Amino acid sequence: MRIVVGFPPGGGIDTIARLVAQWLSERLGQQFFVENRAGASSNIATEAVARAAPDGYTLLAIWTGNAWNGSLYGNLNFDFIRGVAPVASVVRTVAVMVVNPSVPANSIPELVAYAQANPTKINMATAGIGTVGHLYGEMFKVMAGVDLVLVHYRGDARAITDLLGGQVQVYIGGLVATIEHIRAGRLRALGVTTAMRSQALPDVPTLGEFLPSFEASGWQGLGAPKNTAPAIIDKLNREIDPALADPNFKTRLADLASSPMPMTPAEFGKFIADETEKWGKVIRAANIKAP
Repeated sequence: MRIVVGFPPGGGIDTIARLVAQWLSERLGQQFFVENRAGASSNIATEAVARAAPDGYTLLAIWTGNAWNGSLYGNLNFDFIRGVAPVASVVRTVAVMVVNPSVPANSIPELVAYAQANPTKINMATAGIGTVGHLYGEMFKVMAGVDLVLVHYRGDARAITDLLGGQVQVYIGGLVATIEHIRAGRLRALGVTTAMRSQALPDVPTLGEFLPSFEASGWQGLGAPKNTAPAIIDKLNREIDPALADPNFKTRLADLASSPMPMTPAEFGKFIADETEKWGKVIRAANIKAP
């Protein structure tokens, strides 16, 4: 049985998919393996699973971007909502807004005031058009009423390198990629994007504490081709749920700045629909187009 991942090996989505594959292999006594089909913000992998036989032997590592790719890309050959059935929600992930220490702001209100006093003079790095940082950044700009210049890179590594060097001043991205720089004082954390504070950075407030209703969580789960039998989907969901309560599994997730997010298939389906609507509005309001 294969879990198709739309990114290269080694990233957070791939790592979590491999943890789930290992857990299911041990629970079910049947080998689950990860197949990496990177490209087009996971659209290549998603289309492959949407067109696969609904026999329970092919699963998709669903992630946050699946909820907005349909709005971002205007010419997809598949419909994610109609082509992929939710199987199990696995984790919620944390993103954090950080600034270069040269920025004269130690809080979100101070950053907003500084940005309003210096319109179009502050650069916010993203890992690329349509990435988490891009969408979160667009939402922040609207809700905070600031005009930041978005600078799109090809991946987190280059964006963070220039952030550390001072070529850009602000960045929103996954906590895993920045937490060591935060702890070392090379970057200053101003706020996390989730509704609750992160256990990894308990003293860092949420953006929602200053911008009411701001909430942006990354998430990951599993999906299957749409017509997969409900009995298969329910069985997989029941086998994954114990992992999310297992202390060792939870510890490994915490190392990836992730927390368990168990849901039934129906609950996960509604969650995905809500996320699709939410981010579709952001994309249309900001007139974002995929490259």
